[in-house]
Amino acid sequence: MYQTQSKREFAIEFQPQIHILRPSIHSRRANLVVKFQDLYGFTVEGNVDDVNILNEVREKVRQQGRVWWALEASKGANWYLQPQVSSLTEGIALKSSLKLSNLANAITLKRLIRKGIPPVLRPKVWFSLSGAAKKKSTVPDSYYSDLSKAVEGKVTAATKQIDHDLPRTFPGHPWLDTPEGHAALRRVLVGYSFRDSDVGYCQGLNYVAALLLLVMKTEEDAFWMLSVLLENVLVSDCYTNNLSGCHVEQRVFQDLLVKKCPRIATHLEELEFDVSLVATEWFLCLFSKSLPSETTLRVWDVLFYEGAKVLFHVALAIFKMKEDELLLTHHVGDVINILQKTTHHLFDPDELLTVAFDKIGSMTTNTISKERKKQEPAVMAELDQRLRRLNSIKMDDEK
Repeated sequence: MYQTQSKREFAIEFQPQIHILRPSIHSRRANLVVKFQDLYGFTVEGNVDDVNILNEVREKVRQQGRVWWALEASKGANWYLQPQVSSLTEGIALKSSLKLSNLANAITLKRLIRKGIPPVLRPKVWFSLSGAAKKKSTVPDSYYSDLSKAVEGKVTAATKQIDHDLPRTFPGHPWLDTPEGHAALRRVLVGYSFRDSDVGYCQGLNYVAALLLLVMKTEEDAFWMLSVLLENVLVSDCYTNNLSGCHVEQRVFQDLLVKKCPRIATHLEELEFDVSLVATEWFLCLFSKSLPSETTLRVWDVLFYEGAKVLFHVALAIFKMKEDELLLTHHVGDVINILQKTTHHLFDPDELLTVAFDKIGSMTTNTISKERKKQEPAVMAELDQRLRRLNSIKMDDEK
């Protein structure tokens, strides 16, 4: 399992592991592209400006860590796990009857999470606040072990696709792209495909589960984080065969883009640009293929606490940050290039999240739920029409 790996220990220790990156003097002078490893073992390419940004971000991480430790010292260990400080992903609103101290704790926690959870605390904070710990507590302790043994050697359409995708999941990573890493990722994905046969396996989940493994350290914890993500945090049917939930999210996002960034939406409509060209991967992979890993995990910090609305905030922020450049484009390909270049070099999560939460405007979970319900009939009708067309083609071929 991941926690016993011999090749490389990826436990993220707070102080010693956050290294200062130092490009060579020749790189500094020539402003050449430099390569380095981030906190989670991914090779990153960037210029010296990117390196400087990462160093600034890592200093902020140290400072944020000191804030968390100070709160634990003053409020007690695991203060954020108090029953009154409920996970917002479960949709439990704070009641007026809560004591002022509990309300203050909740406000402090939301603010802290948006500023980032220290890497060393991330596994236990995620596991508790997301609802994964509660979900795990409802089954026998041996559930994951028993499930892994029960499905070992079984072959399904899902397991075949998983085996096909394993070598393509973050190739070159020093642990994920090894036989040991592939085996761990396979057990998590295959196990979940049997836990929920409606989902089975969908491409995109391999990237999500892989990053969960790196953060959570154990297969079992990664499995439960994947479970709570698919069953409680994200919209239902996002990863089913027809991806109906994902199609709904794309339509909701398109509507939100019109409301929140009208100039961009109008220009993209003139170019006949379909936002799903970029946003489908963002929503299916939860930005894990698009953003640098340390930025992705800052997004996930908020996702596991505030819920799926965070994905819309972040997606809108990416467009908003490049509004001026996007308005100058004349071709669909130019739009895609700008967005891809932007996401790949978003090394400062604070910059992204500041735009996402301070400049996009408020979006409540209830508002987004209403938008989804409005879009669902059209999506289902479109998918039904597509299925009828495919069946008609199949029948003609059989004649």
